[in-house]
Amino acid sequence: MAETVSGDSENFVDLRDLSFCYGSRVIFDHFSLQVPRGKVTVIMGPSGCGKSTLLGFIGGRQRPQSGKVIVNGRQVNGLAKRDLYELRKSMGMMFQNSALLTDLDVFDNVAFPLRTHTDLPATLIRKLVLMKLQQVGLRGARHLLPAELSGGMTRRVALARAVVLDPLMVMYDEPFTGLDPVSMGVIVKLIRELNDSLCMTSVVVTHDVPEGLSIADRVYLLGAGNVVASGDPDYMRTFDHPVVRQFIDGLPDGPVAYHYPAEDYRQELLGRAQP
Repeated sequence: MAETVSGDSENFVDLRDLSFCYGSRVIFDHFSLQVPRGKVTVIMGPSGCGKSTLLGFIGGRQRPQSGKVIVNGRQVNGLAKRDLYELRKSMGMMFQNSALLTDLDVFDNVAFPLRTHTDLPATLIRKLVLMKLQQVGLRGARHLLPAELSGGMTRRVALARAVVLDPLMVMYDEPFTGLDPVSMGVIVKLIRELNDSLCMTSVVVTHDVPEGLSIADRVYLLGAGNVVASGDPDYMRTFDHPVVRQFIDGLPDGPVAYHYPAEDYRQELLGRAQP
């Protein structure tokens, strides 16, 4: 039986003292973060800082080398497989590449979680799918295949599928990447509206600053294996910290280096450094 952890009931997710490395590369070093229940929490940071890895921890797809991952009072990194699968039913996930099943049309993609995880009759599944597609404005596209969809439509189908089981929490991995301004605005609006209308908790991983700040209740900026700063959007817009200012303002020069660590350039060109 997995451990039930007591904690702050205001937080749906509580990451405590996590450490994680890829080989010798440290991703998290005694890292802690809380996701408040019923709110939209936006996690930002430069590429490679571990934002998507955090979603893997929360969903149990990856495990930290130390620390606790607590979701709705259950320690995820201590759950048996059966208990983990049960907990995942309370989570929705919108993947960065949408991850639609290419041989299924829009309707069947959204219906897939219902058919897999419930015993609902086909008539009720149809009504639920049509309701979710109506919420994202794609009820009329239910017979289209993924290859027939635009990028923005694909994201909206993925969003409908992520919420079709009415999860307690939805995770979004880079939901705005590659979208045109209109499609991006639609996704931003839907994330905020669905969170509030369905009384969910949302975790949004993104490096799109204006969009992330526009929907967030709480913002975390990650870097160097830990939380650099956190607060509400107004606080993050004005916080005078060099890493925060470089990221929020999109400055090319600052604490986040342009070059990946390497041998001395001149020595390498002259052949005196190791290949």
